[in-house]
Amino acid sequence: MNDATYADAKFDFPDVYPHQDAELLAQFGFIPGLKEFLTIRQVHALEHATVWMLSGTINSHPRTKLSTSYLSADNETIGGLSTEKGFYLYGEIDPLNLRRAVNLALARLQQGEWNLALHPRCGTNSSVAAILTAGMAITAHFTLPRSPIHQIMGMGLAALTANYLAADLGIYVQKYITTAIPFNLKLEKITKITDKSGNSGYFVRIKWISN
Repeated sequence: MNDATYADAKFDFPDVYPHQDAELLAQFGFIPGLKEFLTIRQVHALEHATVWMLSGTINSHPRTKLSTSYLSADNETIGGLSTEKGFYLYGEIDPLNLRRAVNLALARLQQGEWNLALHPRCGTNSSVAAILTAGMAITAHFTLPRSPIHQIMGMGLAALTANYLAADLGIYVQKYITTAIPFNLKLEKITKITDKSGNSGYFVRIKWISN
C-alpha cells in the first residue's frame, strides 16, 4: 500500500468495545476453534503494533491516524508471525526495548490508536493479491479469445489490476477479519529462540484474560 493510502485512510473501529470478544466467547464458546480464532486476531494486531514500536514510533506521541511518518519509520528488517499462543519476531531487535515495545503497543491499542493494528507489510496483503490475481487470471482465460496474444494481454491486465486493488482490499481484510483490538491479552513472557534455519528471534507469549 502506498503512503497516500495509509495517510489519508480513516481507521475508526466504531463498533469495537472492550468486552466484545469475551462476551462472544461466553455465548458461543462451544464452537470448535472460536477461541483460537478470536485470540489470533488480537495477537496479530499486537504483533503489528509491536513492530511499529520497534520501528521508531516507541517514543512518539499518540496519534489517531496512520501517517507517512509511521511508514518512514517502518523497519523492514523486522518480520513476525502470529499464533494463538503469541507471536514470533525476527530481525534487528534490541531485547532491552522489546518488552517495553510490547507493553506500549498493547496500551496504545487499548487507548484508541487502533491504526497501529494494521501494517502495510502484513502477509494478508500478499494473500489478497494472490487470490485476486488468480481469480482475474482465470476469468480472463475463459472470457477472452484463446489466441496467445489475447491470453497474454489478459493475464498481464489481470495481474496489474489485482496489484492495484490488493493494497486497498488488504487493509480492509486486516481491519475486519485478520486483526482485532487486543482487549483480552496480557504479556506473559518473552523467550529468545532460534529457528531451524539458524535465525535468531524472540517468541512473545501472550495470555488470554477475561475483562
